[in-house]
Amino acid sequence: MSEADTNTSLSDSALIWSIRSGNQEAMAQLYDRYASVVYAVALRVLGEAAAAEDVLQEIFMQLWRNPGSFDASRGELTPWLVVITRNRAVDVLRKRRPQSELSETLVSVEPDLASEADRTRTADKIRATLRDMPTAQRSVLEMAYFEGYSHSEIAAKTGEPLGTIKTRIRAGLMLLRKAVEA
Repeated sequence: MSEADTNTSLSDSALIWSIRSGNQEAMAQLYDRYASVVYAVALRVLGEAAAAEDVLQEIFMQLWRNPGSFDASRGELTPWLVVITRNRAVDVLRKRRPQSELSETLVSVEPDLASEADRTRTADKIRATLRDMPTAQRSVLEMAYFEGYSHSEIAAKTGEPLGTIKTRIRAGLMLLRKAVEA
C-alpha cells in the first residue's frame, strides 16, 4: 500500500500530525477532503469565484505553514475550517465594503459523504431553530455571521442599543447551541 493510500484512511488529526512533519501527501489528502467545503463557504460569503479561490488558497497555505493552529482537542477540523474561511472572507468583504454593499449572504456547506447524515440533521436543527427564532434575534445573527457586520455596526444600522444587540446575538447563539447539542 502506498503512502497516499494509507493517508486516505487516516483521520484528520493524523493527517495534521503528518503535515507537521512536512508530509505533502497528507496536505494533499486534506485539500482533497475539504477544498470544496472551504471554497463553498468563501463563495457564499464573497459571491465572487476569483475572491473565493484566493481565500481557499490562503486557508490551505495557513494550514500548511502552521498546522499547529488547528487544535483537535477543541473540536473537529470541518467546523474549524468553516469558521476560519468565513472569517477570512468577511475580512475580504470589510476591505472592499466601501466599494459595494452585500444584499444577502447564506453559508451552506456540503462536506464529505461519510458524515453527511449527521451534518444534515444538524443543519436541519439549525434551520428549524433559526426559523422559530424571534425575527429581531435572527436578523442580528444574520447580520453578524453572514454579512460580517460588527456588533456596533449592527446597532448603528438597526438603531438599537449596543447592549440589546449583544444580548440578542448571545441568546440566539445559545438557542443554536442547545439545538445542535440536543
